[in-house]
Amino acid sequence: MTDESFAQKLYKLRMRPCCSLPDKKEVRKLAEEILRLLFPHFSVKNYSSPQDISDELEQLEFDLCHILKPFQNLLKKNAKEIAQAFFDSIPEIHANLISDAEAIYQGDPAAKNVDEVILTYPGFLAIAIFRIAHEFHNLEVPYFPRVLTEYAHSSTGIDIHPGASIGKSFCIDHGTGIVIGETTVIGNNVKLYQGVTLGALSVNKSLADLKRHPTIEDNTIIYSGATILGGKTVVGHDSVIGGNVWLTTSVEPYSILYNKSEIRVGNAVLNKEPINFSI
Repeated sequence: MTDESFAQKLYKLRMRPCCSLPDKKEVRKLAEEILRLLFPHFSVKNYSSPQDISDELEQLEFDLCHILKPFQNLLKKNAKEIAQAFFDSIPEIHANLISDAEAIYQGDPAAKNVDEVILTYPGFLAIAIFRIAHEFHNLEVPYFPRVLTEYAHSSTGIDIHPGASIGKSFCIDHGTGIVIGETTVIGNNVKLYQGVTLGALSVNKSLADLKRHPTIEDNTIIYSGATILGGKTVVGHDSVIGGNVWLTTSVEPYSILYNKSEIRVGNAVLNKEPINFSI
C-alpha cells in the first residue's frame, strides 16, 4: 500500500506555482500544425482559397493563446500579445525555411528536388522545428523552445539548442549526431555534416549567461566529426573545417583545416596480427 506521507509529498510538489506547465503534446501538435500549414508536404489537407489559410492561421493563433494561458504567471507578456507576435513572425520563418531547403538541395547531389528535401530530409525537419522554437525563445516563452527542439532531437538525432543564432540558407547534410550549443552563432550559407559539435569549453555554472559556444561565419563548411569549442572561438568566413578536427582557437577567413592520417596497406595472408576482434 502506498505511503500516505509520500502521496502528501507528491501532492505538495504538484501544488507549487511552477507546476503550471504546458502540455508537451499540445506544444508538439501546435508545431506540427504550423508545418502542415506552411508546407503541403506535411499534410494532405486542401484549401479552396487564401481565406481558408487566413482562417487557419487565426485558429492556430487562438490555439497558441489557449496553451499559454495556464502559465501566464511565468510569461513576460500577455499570452495574447505573445501569440500575435509569434504569428507575425511566421512569414519570415517560412521564407528562411524555403532558403534552407534550397541550400540543402544545392548542397546534396543525391537530392532530386526541393520537394524531396522538405518531405524526407531529417536535416530540414530539425531546422524547421528549430526556427519555430527559436522564435519562442526570442519571445521569452519558457519551456516551449526546449520541448520543441528535444522533440526534433529525438526524431532526427540532431540537437540544436533553441537559443542558438542561425543565419539564412543553413544546410545540414545527413545530420545524425550534430550538437549546436545555446550561444552558438552561425552565419549565412553554412553547411554542417553529421557528428559536428559546436560546443562549450568546461565552464562554471555561474558563467552560464556568457557566450560559451563558437561563432561560425558565412560560407563555411564543417565536415563530419569536427569539434569546435569555446565562446571566443571564431571560424572566419569561407573556411573549410575537415573531418575529426578538434578546434578551440579562432581561425582566419578562407582557412582550411584538416587531419592528415596515416593509412597502412598490408596483406591479410601475411599479416600475423589478429584482425578479427570481438567487442
